[in-house]
Amino acid sequence: MTDRWTAVATLVDVSRRALYDYVRRQDHPVGREEAAEATVMSRSLAAFHLDKLVDAGLLTARYEAPAGQPRGRGRAPKVYEPVGDGLAVTIPQRQYELIADILAEAASGERSPAEVAYGRGRDLGVRLRGASIFDALGGLGFEPHLQAGIMRLHNCPFHALASRHTALICDLNLRMITGILAGLDEVAEPRLAPRPGACCVELPAQPSVEDHAARRPG
Repeated sequence: MTDRWTAVATLVDVSRRALYDYVRRQDHPVGREEAAEATVMSRSLAAFHLDKLVDAGLLTARYEAPAGQPRGRGRAPKVYEPVGDGLAVTIPQRQYELIADILAEAASGERSPAEVAYGRGRDLGVRLRGASIFDALGGLGFEPHLQAGIMRLHNCPFHALASRHTALICDLNLRMITGILAGLDEVAEPRLAPRPGACCVELPAQPSVEDHAARRPG
């Protein structure tokens, strides 16, 4: 799995970005010589940057003889291909693919969107069991903060959709967070409390949550 921030840092280098863009545009695995020629750099420099892109999880590499050419002696040349569908980074963090998956599953199945959202949240919570509510919601981009005994979520990962379809998205958000808490085996009652520019859900903080927040740096 690609760590997005490592990937972003890797692509800051102009030569590395040029190589990544070139490999992504091709319909075949790209060798070092082809990549070097296309981006006007030495083969050794291209090899160095291509391997850095592999280390960052943006490309995958293997050894393969060029198509249509007889296999010579020694090891086949190294070729590179892109990983996945690319890289998307938003600040603050958004989770539009998650809400799209919930709606698509509801449209193609027998469960309502609310039921799917709760189930998806519960599954996430089970996978994260042992983590705190702070860390679980923080990892999803909610940016939790404690204020006067209330856990408020400063970021809505579904912001653009929530601004256009407020009732639907806020209800799904509430159901998903309720499911996450159930999966974490945490006792809390999330509720809708819309605030401009923030998540529509808040939670009364439990003592364990307050203790965890007090130990967090900053």
